[in-house]
Amino acid sequence: MIMTRKSQSGLSLVSVLLVGGAMAALVVLGLKLIPVVNEYFGIKRALAAVVSASNPQSATVSELRNAFSKRVTVDDITSVTPADIDITKENGRIVMSVDYARKVPLYGKVSLLIEFSASSDAN
Repeated sequence: MIMTRKSQSGLSLVSVLLVGGAMAALVVLGLKLIPVVNEYFGIKRALAAVVSASNPQSATVSELRNAFSKRVTVDDITSVTPADIDITKENGRIVMSVDYARKVPLYGKVSLLIEFSASSDAN
């Protein structure tokens, strides 16, 4: 009976360490970005809620800023203040928008700068 030699396949120890290290880096990156993205969606929700609860004919800029301030206090949003919000009227409706950037420290002196643009307009 002649035995044939089967070759083994798979990753070596060094390959496992490299793949594991890359996956760990991606997990850490994801964990650092989740709060930033979650805050962005919180800002969008707050803008949309303030606009939907306001009367476009009688709402003043200070009323809209105060309503936004109350929402961001409850949602613990710190990247945007009511003074950062641009408030306009377009076609008889209120549009609130804000452009801001967040710097997320990654590793050592390496950071990621993310620019956001949130608006109450559905478009």
